[in-house]
Amino acid sequence: MAGDTDTNQRDWLEAELAETLDEDFELELSEPALSEEIRRIYRRTRPPGIESREYFRQLLTLQAELIKLHDWVAHAGAKVVVLFEGRDSAGKGGVIKRITQRLNPRICRVVALPAPSDREKTQWYFQRYVPHLPAGGEIVLFDRSWYNRAGVERVMGFASPDQVEQFFQDVPEFERMLVRSGIILIKYWFSITDEEQQIRFLMRIHDPLKQWKLSPMDLESRIRWEDYTRAKEEMLARTNIPEAPWFIVEGNDKRSARLNCIDHFLKQIPYNDIAHEDVALPERVFNPEYERKVLAKELYVPQKY
Repeated sequence: MAGDTDTNQRDWLEAELAETLDEDFELELSEPALSEEIRRIYRRTRPPGIESREYFRQLLTLQAELIKLHDWVAHAGAKVVVLFEGRDSAGKGGVIKRITQRLNPRICRVVALPAPSDREKTQWYFQRYVPHLPAGGEIVLFDRSWYNRAGVERVMGFASPDQVEQFFQDVPEFERMLVRSGIILIKYWFSITDEEQQIRFLMRIHDPLKQWKLSPMDLESRIRWEDYTRAKEEMLARTNIPEAPWFIVEGNDKRSARLNCIDHFLKQIPYNDIAHEDVALPERVFNPEYERKVLAKELYVPQKY
């Protein structure tokens, strides 16, 4: 009987592991099925990347470390803020997905703010970001951040030259204030080439599952590539401070960029293993007088699959 139980548990655990890997494969399937023409161009312009088996092995290893990190953050009451910036389609969202995939959303959450409302436009520029900063025991990942002012708002004319200059004057001190308050602030810029962005935009255009990612602003950014480049260069030069330096992630190869970014992120925080009490599953209490009721059939979701 005990042998049968062990076998059943082993089979169940293997099935759970297979399901975990399926989740990773599902994320990878979000990469579009390319048309033959785009596939030909893509293969010609990019060297072969990391092999799938090795990629998943390294990713799972790093995600196990992320769990240790988030346990330490909760235990130590640490406050962590990570900014993800870069051109459209540079791979920020893909890295964020892999960081958060196996973490508790109550501890690690993502902030991706929409365009400011009319009311927010009248506020102190940093005001709408402040409510999203972490309390003790939290990690906050900003999918774009207050650096919108130095990038899209500047290039697209949504901010005046005076507003941009005021931002550059204010942001170093704002970030020093965050660091002095005990926040660990990490800033990543995802860098891709002109050719790589063009290919990724074409992939989105030809993939119905990803066309929603293409906004008029994205298409306009193609026209203004050089304007964005100049804006990025000045932003990095004027806001790369010792208390909160910039780190550039080479993003042309998505898989390598994800692994490199997560590995680097883990090295920025002095976490350690947190001891946990052994967990034992309690015995289920059976009440011989309880009889499970039969629920109405219309309450159930149809088993189509």
